[in-house]
Parts: sequence; structure tokens; C-alpha cells
Amino acid sequence: MIYLLLVSIIWAFSPGLIKGRLTGLDPNAVSVIRLALAMLVFLPFFRPRAIPRPILLRLVAIGAVQFGLMYLGYLHAFTFLPAYAIGLFTLTTPLYVVLIEAIITQRWQTRHAIAAALAIVGAVVLFEANSGAPTGWLYGCILVQFSNLCFAAGQLAWCRTRATLPSNIQDTSLFALPYAGALALTGIFSAFTTDWTAIQPTQTQVITLLYLGIIASGLSFFLWNLGATRVATGTLAVLNNLKVPLTVTVALLFFGEQTNLPRLAASFACFTLALFISGRETN
Repeated sequence: MIYLLLVSIIWAFSPGLIKGRLTGLDPNAVSVIRLALAMLVFLPFFRPRAIPRPILLRLVAIGAVQFGLMYLGYLHAFTFLPAYAIGLFTLTTPLYVVLIEAIITQRWQTRHAIAAALAIVGAVVLFEANSGAPTGWLYGCILVQFSNLCFAAGQLAWCRTRATLPSNIQDTSLFALPYAGALALTGIFSAFTTDWTAIQPTQTQVITLLYLGIIASGLSFFLWNLGATRVATGTLAVLNNLKVPLTVTVALLFFGEQTNLPRLAASFACFTLALFISGRETN
């Protein structure tokens, strides 16, 4: 679980660090750059000869779904929704993790479902009520749910695929493949939507992109999937939303923003209870 907690903390810092720094850059180009940098991080460790060909293709497909389709749906949703609405609509990921696992195993785990529900409640309580629905909210919501579904499915697919491989194969030797699949998919999409000649990032934007690609994407997605193989499904579902109260905490402690402290306390109480419930049962 330590890997998932570490990544949640890293992702909690990201919004405050990158807020406003990538204004003017095409979001599809940002996805391509992030995934290209992430793949480059793991390319030196890639050992294709140790991996059966069917598994190679499966890992590429997993990355195309978990990272590629996820990014495309998520970023395109910003065309229709404000940031607060996207943040709210992403909170359903724990439910998708539990539902997909139940469909695959044909076994319903009530503890996992309760833990996932508590994780959603723990995140929802931090969102202030907003009057009126944004224009295009339904289409934007569908895009975000599609993104959530892709990320949830990718985590579970990685866990099952990794379990079929010998233990002497290192995870670092595999992870260039998911990024390659995601990069190929977003690259094809960007080829039809992005004017690459207009991409001229400033020095600050270059530094931000390096952070996003190497740390927030490359290292963090790797550690997240590594951690996903070592916890119960219910715990994995819960931790998909832990970044929400952590982001609020980081904004409060490091970026001077204000928050509702009783709501923050209630959020952490929900997550603590959810982790206790999920931790009582293993896969």
C-alpha cells in the first residue's frame, strides 16, 4: 500500500505546482509529451526477449486504454466542464474498480463495495455546492466516466497480466510497453488535432512538462500499478480517491489556500474507515 500512498501524495502536489503554467498549450500535445517522457524513463530497462509476444501486445493494449484513452477522455472533457465539475465526476473510479472486478471474478464483494462507497463520500464532502449545471455537463460527464472506466480497467488488467508472468521478470523491464501503447494512441489522435508548429513552450512550461512526464506520469503510474498488484481490490478502489483530501491538505499547508476544516476531517474519517473495512479482507 505504501506505493499507492506515495503516488497519492505526489499527485496531491501536482495541481498546485502546475496551476496556470500550461496555459496556451494544446492539451493533446501535452498528453503526447507526458507519455513520451514517461516511456523514455523506462526504455533503458526494457527487456523484450524475456517477455512472451502475446504478453507484449497485451501490455501495449493495457497502456493504450489505461493511459491513452484515459487522457483523451479526461482532457477533452475540459471543453465542456469547469475544473471543479471534472474533479467531482472523477470520484466514481473506486466504484468502477469494484464493479469490473466483480464481473471478471463473478463474485460480489460487499466489503469492497462499502469501502468504495465510503471513498466516494469522503471525496464528495470536500466539494462545495455550486449553483447551476455547466453548459454541456452531460457530454462532459460521459467523457469523464469513460476516462474513469479506462483507468480502472487498466489497473485491474495490469494486475491480472502481471500475475501470469514469472516473478524473476522485473516490472521495470515491462513498463515501457504500456507507455508505448498510450503514446501511439495519443500520437495518432494528436496528429489530426494538434498544430505542432504552434507549440512553443516557455522555460517554465518546459520544466512543468518535465515534471509531469517524468514524475507525475512516468514514475507515478509505474508505482501505482506496482502497488495495485499488492493490495486487495477494495483497498485499491479506496486509494483511487485519496488524492482528493490530500490535494486539499497540500493546498492548505503549502500553497496558502483556505478550506473547510470540518469537511476535511470528515473526509479523512471516511477514508480511514474505508481502509479499515477493505483491509479486513484480501483478494
